[in-house]
Amino acid sequence: MTVFRVKQLASNSVHAAADAIGWDYDRAELIADGIIHAIGVLSGIIAATVLVVLAAVYASAVDIVGVSIYVAGLLSMLVLSATYNLWPVSPAKWLLRRFDHSAIYLLIAATYTPFILELKDSVFALALLVCVWCVAILGIVLKLGWPGKFDRVSIGIYLAMGWSGLMLYDAVVTALPAMALGLVLAGGALYSLGVIFHAWRRLRFQNAIWHGFVLAGAACHYTAVLDLVLS
Repeated sequence: MTVFRVKQLASNSVHAAADAIGWDYDRAELIADGIIHAIGVLSGIIAATVLVVLAAVYASAVDIVGVSIYVAGLLSMLVLSATYNLWPVSPAKWLLRRFDHSAIYLLIAATYTPFILELKDSVFALALLVCVWCVAILGIVLKLGWPGKFDRVSIGIYLAMGWSGLMLYDAVVTALPAMALGLVLAGGALYSLGVIFHAWRRLRFQNAIWHGFVLAGAACHYTAVLDLVLS
């Protein structure tokens, strides 16, 4: 009886968590968001394949490692975001939400990797990369272990991680192509502006607009990595 009651309470808590998502988008909003995610996943797979092939041909072994890590983070974010956002409201959706939010930490750290690996002689740059990955791992643990409890704090951490690279601005300016640097900054700006729409819950198509900004930011960073590989 005790075991049964424990299982029943656990089941009820999962259903309560699923209800707490507040997924109240109408049909048109869901279709718009679905189209954006479909474009993102399809484009991501094609773009990632192209980048890996070009890296294998033109880049060094270290660059190939950095590109591979970046591609893994990008595809994880795109696929998990699409799966979570398009999944029907249910206990499974609440579970997918954990992985979707965790993938943001993974993408930020993975995006840093190929750029910082270009600064091979900078101990401070490598230390920053280690710190970014440590924060990402901690964030993932918190998202998976304590879902929904640190959502507002997480947004601040995402932004802080994303812009922490400014500490390397002088070294990056001399090491990276001008086009790649401009695209990195543009991508960061798009992600940051998108947060406004992420928080603007009352705006119709808010979720689709937010994900549009995410795709635009990801496209900028992807192009920057591509420029890095071909330079």
